This record gives sequence, C-alpha cells and structure tokens, in this order.
Amino acid sequence: MSRRISREHAMKLLYQFQIRSDDIQEQIECFLSESEENTTDIDKDYFLDVVYGVMNNLSDIDSLIKKHAKGWSVERMPKVDLAIMRLAIYELLFRKDIPWNVSINEAVELAKKYGGDQSKSFINGVLGKVSAQLHMVDGE
Repeated sequence: MSRRISREHAMKLLYQFQIRSDDIQEQIECFLSESEENTTDIDKDYFLDVVYGVMNNLSDIDSLIKKHAKGWSVERMPKVDLAIMRLAIYELLFRKDIPWNVSINEAVELAKKYGGDQSKSFINGVLGKVSAQLHMVDGE
C-alpha cells in the first residue's frame, strides 16, 4: 500500500469538498466506490484518517494557513493549493508517524503535479513557516 498514492487521493477528495456541497460522508463513499479500481493500492486507514482529520480540524488548519500566507485569504487561494496545504498541515499537527520534512516534500510534489507555476514555492513557504511555528511550540 502506497502512502504517496493514498495522499494523492486524499488531496483530490479534499479538493472536491471545496467545489461540491454534497454530504461529505456520501462524497467519501462515492469517491471510494467510483475509483475502486484506482484505490486498490491505497492505505484506507491513512486515507480516511487524513480526510476526516482535515475536515474535523478545518478551522485550526485554516487559521495556520491564514497566519502564514501573508497577503492571501483562504477564499482567494487556488483550491488545489489549499487542499494540498490542508492535508500537509493535518499531517504536521496530528500524524506523528510522518516526519515533518516528508509531509512538506510530499506537498511540494503534489503542487508540482497539480498546482500552478507558483504553487510549489507558495506551498513550501507556507508549510515551512507553519513547521517552524510548530517546532517552537513543541520545543524541538
């Protein structure tokens, strides 16, 4: 089971949540059933943890994004970039089994694949600031 593939699918679903107002549980079930042939390699425990984790902690995650994305409101950010950052920040905050540099590097890779020309630099900058703040809080 590939964590990278799971992360990519989770990011796609988090993006979808921003553009569809359907029930989140229904969207998750639909996403998993529609892409069943494409989701055989995912780690479903990780996938569900990060998807639900982001949604359950959205206000805290978005507060960190707002604080560190100077000059940008969450509403104005590209939706793909926002989905990528939300996923990575959830990992930084709650997934102690994932090294911080891995979460940031994976987010940058997703930005290269799905984002615009400036996405990787923007996401890397915001996540670097969030990571620095969290390191200070954790005393590392």
